[in-house]
Formats: sequence, C-alpha cells, structure tokens
Amino acid sequence: MRAARPDQTARSARLRAVRPVLWAAVAALAVGAVLCVFGWYGMSGERFAERQLPYLASCTVPGAALIVAGAVLLAHGRSTLASARVEELYELLVSAGTPPADTGRAEPVATSGDLLMIPGGTLWHRADCPLVAGKPKAVPADARILASGDLSPCPICEPEPAAPSSSPPPSPER
Repeated sequence: MRAARPDQTARSARLRAVRPVLWAAVAALAVGAVLCVFGWYGMSGERFAERQLPYLASCTVPGAALIVAGAVLLAHGRSTLASARVEELYELLVSAGTPPADTGRAEPVATSGDLLMIPGGTLWHRADCPLVAGKPKAVPADARILASGDLSPCPICEPEPAAPSSSPPPSPER
C-alpha cells in the first residue's frame, strides 16, 4: 500500500473539514426557516401585539438569526471548497512541467499548402486546419473564389493565398 503524499493528505483533510460546515449550513437554514414559519403562524393567530411578542421572541428572531448564520456558513464553505479546488488545479498545472522555451514567434496550427473550403462557408483553410481536417464536406478552394474576395482566410490556420497563375482566368462564353 502506498502512502499518500503530504500535500494530498492536507488537501483531503481540508476537503473533509468543509463537508460538515456545508451540512451545518444547510441544517441551520432549514431550522431557521421552520422557526420563522412557526413564528409567523403563531403571530398570525393573535390579535394583540402583547400576545404576538412571545412568538416573535421565541421563534422569528432566532429563526432569522439561524438563516443568517446558515448563509454565512454556506458562503464560507463554498469559498473554502472552491479555493481547495483551485489549489488542486494549480498543483496539477505546475506538476505538468515547464513549457518549452518561447522562440518569440508562435508556430502555425497548420502548415499544409493545400487550401480547402466548405461550400456555403465564409472562410478558406489549410488542409490540416483543425476546423476542416477530416470533414467530408471540405473541397479544394477555387482560385477564382479566393481572388474575388468572397472568402476570408481562417484566423486559426492563417493560410497564404495561392500564387496567381500567369494566365488570366477563362472568361465565360456567351
């Protein structure tokens, strides 16, 4: 049996300590709500204020105090739970290792020279762009459509336009 790392045991102990706080918060909210309902019900049956004060003092005020205490405990427990989760995610991020040295220039996502487009789409892409790779609807981009400016280059793969051919495009015959 392996022993848990010290940071894991501290984290799991902190998470175990949060759960009773959350249960206590829920219990305080529930009891406070029940007390407020009993206080209201008792007060509503009395005509004179002198007879309503005992219900106010014994049920409604403590019920409201329990509701406030439950809300504070709930907020504290949730923030503690969230901070424990953030610490855990940060440790996972840090333990993943150091990123490669930055060369100053971001490498392109796609490097293929073939250009593709989706019929009816608004962008043209490199063939290995993650937005069109493996999609059966992707067709080779037509040079005339690219030259007309109807399609924009993909912001993900940043394709270069195809070099214009030396001959002009064929004109439609009438």
